[in-house]
Amino acid sequence: MSHADDTIAAIATGAGAAGVGAVRVSGPLAPSIARAMLGRAPSPRHAHFAAFRDGDGDLIDRGILLYFPGPASYTGEHVLELQGHGSAVLLDALLRRVVALGARLARPGEFTERAFLNGKLDLAQAEAVADVVAATSEAGARAALRSMEGVFSARVDALLAELIALRVHIEAAIDFPEEEIDFLADPVIGANLAALRANLDALLIETRRGVRLNDGVAVAIVGRPNAGKSSLLNALAGQERAIVTDIPGTTRDVLRESVTIDGATLELADTAGLRESEDIVEREGIRRARAQLERCDVALLVTEEAHATDDLAFFEGTPVHATRLVVINKIDLARTKARRAQRDNHETLWLSARTGEGIDDLRAILRDLATAGAGEGAFSARRRHVLALETVRDHLARTAVALHDVHAGELAAEELRHAQQALGEITGSYSSDDLLGAIFGSFCIGK
Repeated sequence: MSHADDTIAAIATGAGAAGVGAVRVSGPLAPSIARAMLGRAPSPRHAHFAAFRDGDGDLIDRGILLYFPGPASYTGEHVLELQGHGSAVLLDALLRRVVALGARLARPGEFTERAFLNGKLDLAQAEAVADVVAATSEAGARAALRSMEGVFSARVDALLAELIALRVHIEAAIDFPEEEIDFLADPVIGANLAALRANLDALLIETRRGVRLNDGVAVAIVGRPNAGKSSLLNALAGQERAIVTDIPGTTRDVLRESVTIDGATLELADTAGLRESEDIVEREGIRRARAQLERCDVALLVTEEAHATDDLAFFEGTPVHATRLVVINKIDLARTKARRAQRDNHETLWLSARTGEGIDDLRAILRDLATAGAGEGAFSARRRHVLALETVRDHLARTAVALHDVHAGELAAEELRHAQQALGEITGSYSSDDLLGAIFGSFCIGK
């Protein structure tokens, strides 16, 4: 993706008729556009009150003009911002005037893309800009700000430095084949690789937490038909989002609902009841339910006391990092009380989705899971970052295997090269045009 040398413009913000909006400009024509709008050369980084006029001299709006010469700007280019009233009509007229002076309309994310291409932000920081804008919780916003400030990138760069040092160490042995056997048997190499893998595993845990803070916790509600899964989703959502009947197999597809609990976002997925079925539609719903389970953060099994032990088999396919939570429903029918208990590898909670008894305890558990690791130093992350780190983990595992064969130095070095490339994709050290297009294409216009 080449770095465009033209000038772009877009409406950056808009707060309604009574608020403040702005048109942002970036590129080589920004100084001349600033002079045209102000009537004179602007002072850098000073706020100028100006009358913004169209090509015929008619008044468009009155507002503030700010000019930032490159490279000391957000994009690294000359940047102009025209702040006016938040009316969409006035902002559109102002944007048309800027375009008439030589700018073109910006693509989604193009301002941040230019900041990345000009070295003002790395790729992870650039993504965090969009995450700050899209944050749905206070914890998520704070985490995204830390990523934008480079907290996550610094951790990735530290790992990258360790990896490169190890790669140099091994490739030195390849360059001197007469010493390769003794060199690769050096215990320092094994110790450094073990330390690198441990640091990677720690970062992977924190990155998964960062995804939860950014996207919300993905909760897959699973269980046998008529266990009360849909009733539980309705209870958590506080409204009747799912159809509830006594007929088994009512839920045929995955029903998703976003719920916020004390500022923590949960992405609930009510799934089809898990059982053997000859119904083609129901079987497809069951397949989708299992697929949802395989990529969840929390597997929430809804069952009844009589089936609780047998239904634990439904956890099969749950990711190793996912939290397992068993909800024993319908305690109103069993005439028991709401309570909690910690079992081998899961927590069990007794409640009634129909009466609401115990629902507050479930909300508290889910809130704590969603905000786990949200303290000082927590950062936001994306699922592509997790996938990249998992790829690095796999390459390092194969490196460890290769090092057990003193004649496999080149294989170990090749695995480390691939690991370095996967790690570099997070911050953009290695990046394809397709990757950049997918990332910045998801931004809003003006960012």
